Amino acid sequence: MDNMKKIPECPVEITLQLIGDKWKVLIIRDLLTGTKRFSELMRSVTGITQKVLTSHLRAMEAAGLVSRKVYPEVPPKVEYSLTETGYSLKPILDSMVLWGMQYKSKL
Repeated sequence: MDNMKKIPECPVEITLQLIGDKWKVLIIRDLLTGTKRFSELMRSVTGITQKVLTSHLRAMEAAGLVSRKVYPEVPPKVEYSLTETGYSLKPILDSMVLWGMQYKSKL
């Protein structure tokens, strides 16, 4: 969490600072099912650019939500997975899924 200038007092604001972007939530969603390579994330997070994905993965790694493993191969193989802290966001995403399904059914 080095990149955060000041940690807010409000716990909701802290959470939003970490995952308050649609791309970050979708990255976490995809990593909840297991370790993924960069190219897999590019395919599964529809509409994200390579630059934005790289930026968000770096920020999430710095915040302790994602771990990055680089294999010494040519071409380089890089895998991303959720840390224990990242995985602890699962109940939040589960609640978002439930709410979204209920809302969708009302439309």
